[in-house]
Amino acid sequence: MKVNCQDHRKSMELLGLQVRLKNGIGDEKEQKEVEKRIRDLEKELKMD
Repeated sequence: MKVNCQDHRKSMELLGLQVRLKNGIGDEKEQKEVEKRIRDLEKELKMD
């Protein structure tokens, strides 16, 4: 099995953002940015 380091980094970033979103973000603008980044990462990793 080959591991792509960039995909691994993106998947770890995705997990971190999901946990952060789950724990709640006080600032609405920041929450929207996190949600957008999650969608973008899911598309890049073909998870959508």
